[in-house]
Amino acid sequence: MNRTSNQQTRSSVASNSENARAKPVLLSRPDSGGVGSFWDMLAIRAIFAIVCMAAGYHFRPFSLSHVFGTLTGLGFAVAVILFEIRLRRASLRRLIGAVIGSILGILGAFLTTLVLAHTTMPESTRSFVSLAVFLIMAYIGLIVGANKGDMLNLQALGGLFGTERGSRQTYKVLDTSVIIDGRVADIAEAHFIDGTVIIPQFVLRELQMVADSADPLKRQRGRRGLEVLQRVQKMPYLDVQIAEDDFPSIAEVDLKLIELAKRYDAKIITNDFNLNKVATLQGIEILNVNQLANALKPVVLPGEIMRVFILREGKEYNQGIAYLDDGTMVVVDGARKMINKTIDISVTSVHQTTAGKMIFGRFDDRGEQAAHRQAQPAAPADASSRAAEVASPAPAAPPAVNDRPPRSFAPDTGRS
Repeated sequence: MNRTSNQQTRSSVASNSENARAKPVLLSRPDSGGVGSFWDMLAIRAIFAIVCMAAGYHFRPFSLSHVFGTLTGLGFAVAVILFEIRLRRASLRRLIGAVIGSILGILGAFLTTLVLAHTTMPESTRSFVSLAVFLIMAYIGLIVGANKGDMLNLQALGGLFGTERGSRQTYKVLDTSVIIDGRVADIAEAHFIDGTVIIPQFVLRELQMVADSADPLKRQRGRRGLEVLQRVQKMPYLDVQIAEDDFPSIAEVDLKLIELAKRYDAKIITNDFNLNKVATLQGIEILNVNQLANALKPVVLPGEIMRVFILREGKEYNQGIAYLDDGTMVVVDGARKMINKTIDISVTSVHQTTAGKMIFGRFDDRGEQAAHRQAQPAAPADASSRAAEVASPAPAAPPAVNDRPPRSFAPDTGRS
């Protein structure tokens, strides 16, 4: 993988330019130094090549001339450097498996040579057969051991290789759809993405094609994707790298992403449902942004009271549709007459689908009507009833009743 690390000096992304092809999209940053940087490795390899050429010039292998001996040393150095570059991509378990397989192959070849030494085979023939057996056994042991090395459990060896997982660099590949979506920048800004973020070159080409589209909507989406990449690039805690690897025999971008993830043991960040399924079947780890968004949605239990705004009519009879702030659809029974109103509903059930959550609720208009009646003041009496009250005389008070007994008067019988 020819990649340039994303450290301090950043090159600008031509996201706001009309002619995106005229300015190449560069999201990488050159190395500013440090052990193991590009220039350090280049110097070490150059010194190794010079030493091999000097050895070939001095020793003249196979009785060659000085010029051909020097070229032989250079060819040997180039072969070793290419082999070293390939070994850097292999995991520690594969390297251990390859070493163990090679040792077993060489041991088997040595035992075979001991058996051949006790035969009546001519010396020249026996030497050729011994060398052929050695090469075959070493090659087979190397290949088989490297392929079966993933089965090794380094955790069982204790602390010797216990930190291999933590020290190994983790790679995450960005898909075109998740770049255009834009939420990956927010997730990375919240430190939920770490390690090295790989942006394949074929994904950048696809973004440029979308940004140069004649359709205004597609052109806007492509430019949005370039702006998102520029935002991710400016995050100091992320290492953004450009992968120059391409697979000319594969036409589809999704299949190229899967092959790239296999090559570098990387995870794919996407929100494409089909890519998620295909990559999972092939054993690739997927970080789905939609699944993360669904997992972060608030949990709603049946029986809870929610306050929602009825936006439109539902498909079924007497249904209303509302949406939460996170985009969750709420289907409310009995809320057809409450469109463009905010009401309280009772949650009846929650359904989880591949597209997200759906909340079903019920609106009870009886409670709403009761609250409306309580809020209304008492109706005043009409004028005729008030006039009748004024015209009607007040009822006569009952006569007072004297509870005391009547007084008696005696006749006056006296005479003067």
